[in-house]
Amino acid sequence: MNYFERMKDRFDSLKVKENVIILSIESSCDETSIALVKNGREVLSNVIASQIEIHRRFGGVVPEVASRNHITAISNVYKEALKEAKIDKKDIDAVAVTYGAGLMGALLVGVNFAKALAYSLDIPLIAVSHVYGHISANYISHPDLKPPFVCLMVSGGHTALLRVEDYNKLKLLGTTIDDAVGEAFDKVARVLGLNYPGGPEIDRLAKEGENRYHFTVSNALSHTLNFSFSGIKTEVVNLVHNLTQRGEEINKADIACSFQESVTDELSIKSIKACKGQNLNKLVVAGGVGANSRLKEKLSCLCKENNIEFYSPVLKYCTDNGAMIGSCAYYMMKDGLGLADLDLTAKPNVDL
Repeated sequence: MNYFERMKDRFDSLKVKENVIILSIESSCDETSIALVKNGREVLSNVIASQIEIHRRFGGVVPEVASRNHITAISNVYKEALKEAKIDKKDIDAVAVTYGAGLMGALLVGVNFAKALAYSLDIPLIAVSHVYGHISANYISHPDLKPPFVCLMVSGGHTALLRVEDYNKLKLLGTTIDDAVGEAFDKVARVLGLNYPGGPEIDRLAKEGENRYHFTVSNALSHTLNFSFSGIKTEVVNLVHNLTQRGEEINKADIACSFQESVTDELSIKSIKACKGQNLNKLVVAGGVGANSRLKEKLSCLCKENNIEFYSPVLKYCTDNGAMIGSCAYYMMKDGLGLADLDLTAKPNVDL
């Protein structure tokens, strides 16, 4: 009997096990993270080795550099996660790993480590979507949260509105037709000469500025739940270029504030529109841009005005982390989903 055949029965038995501990691995971009999560909601450990300082000198993530640093870090992160959780590896019931979406080389480091670990411990391997993982970060931060709800997915690679019907059932309501909002933040930050990652830098600088420039988003999408951020990015680039050509002062704080106001208006207004259209009174934000203070402020205010409950992950679970993957894997397992064989490979793109 091969590995996968042996794991089918073990995987099914976990559905009725009282306490399930999943070791989960996230390496999709520039964080190497391993967590141990109990029953999908209780985080026993969540260790993250960040590469931000490494990539900052390049102004963004360099895939080859990211992959090499994952290789260097992952073994130590694994040991630290076990130590922090104060459990032995024999107590682990399953191994979960992000298989996509993300940088191919970075994903492969996590996937191959997970396969080797699952095989050596003779326990099931669960393949998890990075996008579903971000949504699941809210289950850790809000123990009573349950579907259905509308989710605003805002990360470096995705911007979308989703109807989360159940833990493993999503419906795409709207998405970006060009840049993801996280990409737009990074590109505008680069134009303004700010450090990587751009999102936190613009958030910080915007607090010192005024909304003077009134950038616009695409009116052609106003009747839909889709987004477009390429045009506003181009407006910022052209403004900075024209000011430079004329030798005029570039008030970076005002530009950052104006850009952020326009983008967060678009995200928050369409999120409320989605809730009303789906007749749901719960809105969840997920992904790294969910940490933006102005976005959270607007969503919170609009939700109160419209009698909608608002949820967002605590800051440490907004960005990439292993805990969210462990939470997601638990609910996949409960529905009999995600069991993977040792031929599992990484995918740079996955369907929402």
